[in-house]
Amino acid sequence: MAGVRAEVLARQLTDLARSGEGDLRSLVGEFRRSEVLVPVADGAVLSVAIGPVRWLFAFTGMETLDRFAAQRPEKVDEWLPVFGARLLDQVIPAIDGPVGIAVDAGSEAPMVLPPVQGIVPDAVAVDTPAADTTAVDTATADGGAA
Repeated sequence: MAGVRAEVLARQLTDLARSGEGDLRSLVGEFRRSEVLVPVADGAVLSVAIGPVRWLFAFTGMETLDRFAAQRPEKVDEWLPVFGARLLDQVIPAIDGPVGIAVDAGSEAPMVLPPVQGIVPDAVAVDTPAADTTAVDTATADGGAA
């Protein structure tokens, strides 16, 4: 079962959905501290690719997960309790390509955590500027002899 922190996260998501106002950084922080439920189907973490991004699913409670699973074509036969920080910092970087997380998908208060800086590690964020690979010859750049 998801932890107490996940209940706090679920309340914050519900408040955000109702009011349209909230502190998104606080929500990401709460997700990181929360133990969420990750559905498993056919021995693999359930995910879906939409365009170039693969989305993992995470749920703040069994009721939300069960409703989601009932709507899926594949049989969700188990779930894993995982802290949000582990999903963001360890699981996502281990998967090829951009990966985000859909929290409480299909509920009245869903949230997506896209693969961008400030949410996932910079090394796997889609909005990380490309490194400047232009080499500069320091011997000639400052007017010195080559």
